[in-house]
Amino acid sequence: MGAGHGRSEVRRIKAATVDGLLSPGARRAVQLKRRRTDRKTGKTTLKTIYAVTSLTAEQATSAQLAKLVRGHWKVEVLHHIRDTMFAEEASHLRTGNAPRAMATWRDLAIGALRLNGAHDIAAGLRRNVRDAPRPLALLGLA
Repeated sequence: MGAGHGRSEVRRIKAATVDGLLSPGARRAVQLKRRRTDRKTGKTTLKTIYAVTSLTAEQATSAQLAKLVRGHWKVEVLHHIRDTMFAEEASHLRTGNAPRAMATWRDLAIGALRLNGAHDIAAGLRRNVRDAPRPLALLGLA
């Protein structure tokens, strides 16, 4: 159970050992159910996520699997920010090191904004675009 961002959340996980999945090395199937209630509106949403893992029951408990799934969503959030704020998927850079270099620059921008207290990356980008010296100051270069 968790609370934050104006909502409460209850998560339940089930993991079952399975044989014969099409994914090579798959050992367990996982079902994660999440019930989230918005404290202001009272609206409740239910979401079910399925996953497959190569970890056996001896290698990872259900609680550890739940933690791994939540950790993976942190990575997905970063990719979502990079795509929505910087249109990363629409980029025409496809060869050599250019895609990786641009991803690094985007991550630097997001990280610098977060380190300076920005919770809304879009607002932080707009604020820095309007004031040319601000990005340099943000990085400690001015």
